[in-house]
Amino acid sequence: MTDNHRQEEYSMTTNELKSIFNHTDFVHTSGTPEELQVAEYLEKCCQEMGVSAHLEPFRVAMAEMESCSVTADGESIPCKAFFGCGSGTVEAPLYYMPNQDPVSIAGAKDKIVLLDTQGIGYFAYQDLMKAGAKGILFQYGNMYYPHEDIDQRDLREHVVGDSRKVLCAMIHSSSAVKLVRDNVQSVTITVSQREYDGESHNVIAEIPGKRDEFITLSAHYDSTSLSHGAYDNMSGCAGLLGVMEALKDQPLNYGLRFVFCGSEERGLLGSKAYVRDHEDALEKTVLNINLDMIGTIMGKFIARVSAEEKLANYLSYMGAELGFPVSAKTGVYSSDSTPFADKGVPAVSLARIAGGNVAPIHCRYDLADVLSMEQLQKDIQFITEFTRRMANAACCPVARVIPEKVRKELDEYLFRKRKDD
Repeated sequence: MTDNHRQEEYSMTTNELKSIFNHTDFVHTSGTPEELQVAEYLEKCCQEMGVSAHLEPFRVAMAEMESCSVTADGESIPCKAFFGCGSGTVEAPLYYMPNQDPVSIAGAKDKIVLLDTQGIGYFAYQDLMKAGAKGILFQYGNMYYPHEDIDQRDLREHVVGDSRKVLCAMIHSSSAVKLVRDNVQSVTITVSQREYDGESHNVIAEIPGKRDEFITLSAHYDSTSLSHGAYDNMSGCAGLLGVMEALKDQPLNYGLRFVFCGSEERGLLGSKAYVRDHEDALEKTVLNINLDMIGTIMGKFIARVSAEEKLANYLSYMGAELGFPVSAKTGVYSSDSTPFADKGVPAVSLARIAGGNVAPIHCRYDLADVLSMEQLQKDIQFITEFTRRMANAACCPVARVIPEKVRKELDEYLFRKRKDD
């Protein structure tokens, strides 16, 4: 049997794939009943295949927004306050800060800072707090698009760290431009919210192998506040289900553990919870294969390998062998492979990157329309064949070594070290 013929065996039908997207065609953000609904659906999908699955809860910070407002020189500005930023009122002069260099940050003292970004990382937030910023405005959207959506974000706990909280709000880019153009002097942010501990879930399923070691496959299923999350990342979850369907009855040397991660969009919370709660299992995990955004009509297939360069070369060679182009290189990918690599497990994220012009994410346009079920089938077939080869290796060919270059990127991504300019 040739590899091409073997690939053809591993194919969910287009109707089966469409059904996955139809059942999850709604916003399902971290910690909400809608997210739990999708988790229970994925659990049911696994069980209907005859694969044992269960939900594992973990804590997430949640908030119920009671009221929020932004006024600029007395004029009301449409906004959404950040969950978790506290409650109260702050008034201060506006300071537009397009850069986050030391000179720019020095001007933030006693100001409400307007950034060009949709969120903020640990070091930038800490710098602003040390400089004495009194509040932060972020901006979302495109002033030339017909919709003026404003995304709902949260002030993440790991960003605040041991520092103080300040009120934060998102405004639309058109409003941000108006504030700067009109030379607004005074801005007031008012927020009232109830903050509490909520719950998100990982969905865990497993296919046993001959060895007492396994490969973990992961993909996140949560969406952002405006998105139905078809591309980012129900496509990856469909990929996991496709691999599961193909290999559930196959003899395997290494077992396969499938982790459908919750709350990835809020800082990889699901995969971080998994590696925290399964330290013993990580010792028996030889490889992590993460799927984040596949199956688009256009776009190139990439592999970001947080492991030895040999694995990147192998994926390139395998793609050439099967006539499936793969752009593979070592590095860190902003997805659920990262916590595995940080714990010393060799990891690779696989994605089909199309670009925001044809397959936008984190917005109302992330719908199944941007996907091709036929391309999704092809992507799943390649991922299945790669998984089968790794799972049936006499011994896993990927060394349990994270190269120094990748470790440096992990330290920067996880805010343990500042990124070199």
